[in-house]
Amino acid sequence: MIPTSNLAHLLLQTARRFPERPALIWRDTTWRWADFATRVQAAAAALSARGVQHGDRILLHARNSNAVLETMFASWMIGATWVPTNFRLTPPEIAYLAQSSGAAVHIFDTAFPDHAAAAKAENPACRLEIAIGPAPLTWEDLATHPTPLTRPADVDRDHPAWFFYTSGTTGRPKAGVLTHGQLEYVVCNHLCDLMPATTEQDVSLVVAPLSHGAGIHALPQIARGAATILLSGERLDCEEAWRLVEQHRVTNMFTVPTILTMLTRHEAVDRHDHSALRYVIYAGAPMYRADQVHALRKLGKVLVQYFGLGEVTGNITVLPPALHSEDDAQTPVGSCGFPRTGMDVAILDDAGAPLPPDVTGEICVRGPGVFAGYYGNPDATEAATRFGWFHTGDLGHKDSRGFVYITGRASDMYISGGSNVYPREIEEALLLHPAVREACVVGLPHDKWGETGVAVLVLADGAHVTDAELLAHLDGRLAKYKHPSRFVVWPELPRSGYGKVTKRDVRRLLEREATA
Repeated sequence: MIPTSNLAHLLLQTARRFPERPALIWRDTTWRWADFATRVQAAAAALSARGVQHGDRILLHARNSNAVLETMFASWMIGATWVPTNFRLTPPEIAYLAQSSGAAVHIFDTAFPDHAAAAKAENPACRLEIAIGPAPLTWEDLATHPTPLTRPADVDRDHPAWFFYTSGTTGRPKAGVLTHGQLEYVVCNHLCDLMPATTEQDVSLVVAPLSHGAGIHALPQIARGAATILLSGERLDCEEAWRLVEQHRVTNMFTVPTILTMLTRHEAVDRHDHSALRYVIYAGAPMYRADQVHALRKLGKVLVQYFGLGEVTGNITVLPPALHSEDDAQTPVGSCGFPRTGMDVAILDDAGAPLPPDVTGEICVRGPGVFAGYYGNPDATEAATRFGWFHTGDLGHKDSRGFVYITGRASDMYISGGSNVYPREIEEALLLHPAVREACVVGLPHDKWGETGVAVLVLADGAHVTDAELLAHLDGRLAKYKHPSRFVVWPELPRSGYGKVTKRDVRRLLEREATA
């Protein structure tokens, strides 16, 4: 056993230092650090009294609220593993997560009774059901238990803390095992590379589900005593977001590119004071250059990009504010940054050999941010960690200075007339056309070329554009073999519960249209 501090100590230490300072603000309620810690310690004692043990899994399905962060730390206090889910998933999807994790405890927001029933039916390991909202046994009952647990359970460095489920865009989701030791490193790395000099004077706004990246982002805030602000509802309200930024003098937020673009293109950005912002962090997918430049014009040099999958908890690369610029000559355009502190990034070929600069291969990473494997899936773990590296499934290259460029997912690439085509560069070129607001390119079968690209576009309000105009726009920007063979206009693109455009669904809808 390698002794490691339990992640719950992050909260307990902060509560001792800043008991009266605000920890969490949601709607009209403010919880001080002392309040937050007391509720967590009470809930941990109540769970333990009901037979929840060291190593048990605790499944949570809920919208953002104070209870989400409380369940996280209460789980850790007793050495249990937190298993949060995205509240946008369907009952069958949640049932699978409950069954595959073998959760001993189900905690469900009462807004999701069908999800709770499906999970209970599919998971015989469940011994305890708790509700967030009115029910026989509620989270509030646990959080007001009279005898709080004072000391966190002892844990090993590799003791599971969090089952971080993949989004499942290629098959069923897998539970990436994030450990106490690994997440302690992640917290330090986030504070080092993403938001240096964060203190109790900082304030963070949450605009995404705490079940995934936003929950990871909350940990360094808790470690440093910075207050966390939640939106009042489960849907992104840009007007409310900017009002909260002004009201609470928000200094940092975690977003994904789609959310950042929505925020900076909403007219409220010009009506509210956001001068306190120091770090607006975006991750989850590459950001199109046109959207990046627009965000810089609205917010200034506060953007921080990072690249990192759930399995490495975001710790692959960083592009800090100083390297974001509206001027192409002053920024590595198209790059997601350089390797994070303590992490090693390589571009490997199919045999696991490193490739030279500017040659495309798979982006692979190793270091203390890499997860412990997929729970109950040794074959997937072995495939993802062959040659001693974690394989991201993303294609890209490094330049001579070590900046990383993502070409796209390996599964997105298609071969047209014998040539590899990477949809992302076509999408980037299409977005430079003023009529195009969003673009998604997928490869579909073609009698002559094997595969050709189909571009699905969402146009700007009131815009109209012809195929001939789009091809003329691409002429000179891309080789002819990369030009899409067809353009389709849709009112919107399908997205996963995490806000990402799901190319699998785009391809499926196109095939359905063709069949119809």
